[in-house]
Amino acid sequence: MDCEAIKQLIEQGLPDASVVVSGDDGVHFSATVVSPSFEGVTTLKRHRLVYATLGERMGGEIHALALRTQTPQEAGQ
Repeated sequence: MDCEAIKQLIEQGLPDASVVVSGDDGVHFSATVVSPSFEGVTTLKRHRLVYATLGERMGGEIHALALRTQTPQEAGQ
């Protein structure tokens, strides 16, 4: 799994999202996901929405994913 593949999976599951993914070792990644869909949604639910886009890859191909989830307003966009 690589950063671009993770980015594409998240964008497919959250089409209105802006996504940046980084990670150097192929199993530990961090992502910033900015989406209007996060408006009024708790941090836990936001993370669950992102994890759902990755499905069974979480805990397998993707050992760890640190998330920063924001609305466009929170991100200053």
